Amino acid sequence: MTAPAAAEQAGHDDIIRFDRIVKGFGGAQALKGASLAVRRATVHGLVGQNGAGKSTLVKILAGLHRPDEGRIEVEGRSYESLTPHLCEELGIHFIHQDRLLVPTFTVGEALFLGREARLAGTPFLDRRAMQQRADETLLNYFGVRLPKDALISELSTAERQIVQITRALLNQPKVLVFDEPTAALVRREAETLFRLIRRLRAEGVTIIYISHYLNEIEELCDQLTILRNGLDVASLEMAQTSAKAITGLMIERDITEMFPKSHVGPGAEILRVEALSAQNRYDNVGFTLRRGEVLGVTGLLGSGAKDLIRTLFGLEQPASGTIEIDNTSAQLKSPTKAVKRSIALVPEDRRGHGVGLDLSLCENITLSSLARYTRFGFLKRKRQRSDTDDHIRRLQIKTTGREALVRTLSGGNQQKVAIAKWLSRRSEIYLLDEPTVGVDIGSKVEIYALIGELAAGGAGVIVLSSDLPELVGITDRILVFFRGRVVRELVSSDTTTDEVLAASTGVSEGVCHVG
Repeated sequence: MTAPAAAEQAGHDDIIRFDRIVKGFGGAQALKGASLAVRRATVHGLVGQNGAGKSTLVKILAGLHRPDEGRIEVEGRSYESLTPHLCEELGIHFIHQDRLLVPTFTVGEALFLGREARLAGTPFLDRRAMQQRADETLLNYFGVRLPKDALISELSTAERQIVQITRALLNQPKVLVFDEPTAALVRREAETLFRLIRRLRAEGVTIIYISHYLNEIEELCDQLTILRNGLDVASLEMAQTSAKAITGLMIERDITEMFPKSHVGPGAEILRVEALSAQNRYDNVGFTLRRGEVLGVTGLLGSGAKDLIRTLFGLEQPASGTIEIDNTSAQLKSPTKAVKRSIALVPEDRRGHGVGLDLSLCENITLSSLARYTRFGFLKRKRQRSDTDDHIRRLQIKTTGREALVRTLSGGNQQKVAIAKWLSRRSEIYLLDEPTVGVDIGSKVEIYALIGELAAGGAGVIVLSSDLPELVGITDRILVFFRGRVVRELVSSDTTTDEVLAASTGVSEGVCHVG
């Protein structure tokens, strides 16, 4: 067969084709000409770092976004755009990471929402027929029976996922899209899902599998497409590559100029965590943090990394283990107790939890340290204003003045206000949860410089980030979480983003001792 003929035959085998899709939101280009071809009755992996364009491409397939440019084909028929209703007609269904089910519905109600069977010639529901069909599908594919009267909110994570998959299977799908399906599953539950996916492929169903767990991609997929910065940078046969090789295609390498890292010699130990465990979240976590040190923490969704940060700020409680600050035991049973031990948290959702949008800069920056600005119940406004102005100058916050509402600032400047609040408190341990998410490149560099200043001033800084070049560029050490455990401790100056990604996706095996 000639090369053109082979390409034409491959095109006939493709059930879905995206050709040079462009999609922008405001001034940002989420997709810059991405293409995707998915062969019928295969498992096709879709991988890329956060912000690579995976979610936008899937939302275009789901009919939630309309492409600005490009062509979509489903079973050889061309469409300018899709709609959710058209997707269902075409047999394309989605198993979302967020388990989009009504929590107050019963299993039966959730399974047949919007497509209820009715008694012939009447408007009444045929509940017996629906329940029988649901029971048959659950037994056939999963070998389980779920109580028909149980509420969705009463089910486990795995059971809710079973309901969502069963809901799709009842419509005899041609294509199933799985979005991070194992993020909240334990290994045994994940293996049940893998068996189902292989069975569906054997029955002729096409699977698009989106996951950060590259070991799963390697185990399940026939082909994969790698996205980076809104473009498809490679489409590969899985049999001809490996998960370790994929990491190099996912990450841009030139990161040196972006990260103005201060070189600070580590000082005395400020934080020690030993054998910390919390059921179903993390297990046997231990590490130290020194003054002047920036410690990176990373891991996929559900890895336990974010739960650890919440525990250190008193938002969650461990089942066992110890935390020491300055060589004394710390019982961090609430955020109030954490703040009293000079711990600060800059949360990922800065607009929801980090700043008061309808308060002024002055009110935000001094909010956590009001006791210093009051005497006999009266506010010392002159000192409050002076300190606020100092922080605005130090952090180069772009604003019309201290009385401007934080709502009016850019995302990067809002993040600086969130940090300034804890600088005003004179904190000593900073927990920064995704500190540059949604921040423009210029503000990122300024925040990186500020993190270096915090360390240079003697604070201990823990940065939780899924941006791996950022993590390698601004930290001294990195703890990598995988399924609830610290699987690697890496010295940032001696590692690469490839190594961090391999460890966080389960490619790198073996647990090291940290401390």
